Amino acid sequence: MISEGDPTMLFLVAALLLLGVLLGAVAHAPIAFSAVAAVVIAAWLAVFAARERHARRN
Repeated sequence: MISEGDPTMLFLVAALLLLGVLLGAVAHAPIAFSAVAAVVIAAWLAVFAARERHARRN
């Protein structure tokens, strides 16, 4: 359960803010940069999801 003082919520808000900035910038960036950024973000979210799933099982 997420409480008010939980740093996970702040982490998620920061991730969404960063994603919004990157999506705004991606319109002006080369396709190679956009692809690399997409892979990095996808990997970051996959690691986060795996950590959350592992935490809920224990």
